[in-house]
Amino acid sequence: MNVEKELHLAAQRIRALSQNGLVYSTNEYDTERYQELLELSNRITAIVSGNDVSTIAACFRVEDDYVTPKVDIRAVVFDDKGRILLVRERADGLWSLPGGWSDIGFSSSEVAVKEVKEETGLDVVPVKLLAVLDKQRHNHPPAAHYAYKVFILCRTVGGEFNTAFDILDKDFFGQDNLPSLSTDRILKEQIDLMFDFRNNPDKEPIVD
Repeated sequence: MNVEKELHLAAQRIRALSQNGLVYSTNEYDTERYQELLELSNRITAIVSGNDVSTIAACFRVEDDYVTPKVDIRAVVFDDKGRILLVRERADGLWSLPGGWSDIGFSSSEVAVKEVKEETGLDVVPVKLLAVLDKQRHNHPPAAHYAYKVFILCRTVGGEFNTAFDILDKDFFGQDNLPSLSTDRILKEQIDLMFDFRNNPDKEPIVD
């Protein structure tokens, strides 16, 4: 792990500890110090990411319960030619697997199905869990939130490509013909891992 990633991880850990401290502290002395730690974590994150401290602080709400990682659900869909489904994100113009943050009230597989439908127009059904990865343990650029990435294999059962307000394009791609990826959302080695699961159906799910 390089120095930048170590600093970013330290800032995330300090933020979680300080926010948990603010939830459970019972006196003004502790509250002031946890607040100072929270501001310190924002400063470190701002330095690592190149953003203003105010921008970093605005990314986080005041927690009223124990802080836990966010969950990013990604659907893995192959066509009958063995190509993988990718969507081009409006946010950065780059490509990723369909998916996004998990939604309260939906299971992880339901989120995968819903995201594919919303982003591409295709109807899919979940097949099996492929991987649960700790985003921090992989070569993603620094991000505001600590997150787990859940990859779920899905099978197409109908639908057709449509338009979506946050998606510029969508298509199927071969492993050796991938477009420019949105590395905040997906990495080339993770796409390769998904192809490995396709080529080895008995491969066991991977958990960091």
